[in-house]
Parts: sequence; C-alpha cells; structure tokens
Amino acid sequence: MKLLGLVLLAAAIYAIVMIVQSSAETMAKVLWVVLILIVPLIGLIIWAIMGPGSPLKR
Repeated sequence: MKLLGLVLLAAAIYAIVMIVQSSAETMAKVLWVVLILIVPLIGLIIWAIMGPGSPLKR
C-alpha cells in the first residue's frame, strides 16, 4: 500500500511540474494544480486526458 502511495505522489509531482512548465494561462495552471492536490487520483486522470501539455495529447 505504501508503494501505491509513493507512485501516486511521484505522478502528482510530475503532473505539477509539467503544468507549471506548460504554456497555459496562469489561472488555468493554478486550477489544475489545485485539482491535483485536492483529489490526486481523479485530478491526475482528468489532467492526463484534458490538461495543458498533457502527455496523451502529444
């Protein structure tokens, strides 16, 4: 169970770094980061599908 938590933490950190480095507007970046911090698993899934600089959009 601890490994799953570490994987989720690593994925959240990766997502936040990618959001900050993206060319999206500042308010959009803030909203994405807040979403990931409040609901990490769901926020990561939504970000992967719809977020700025999303790896799935490339």
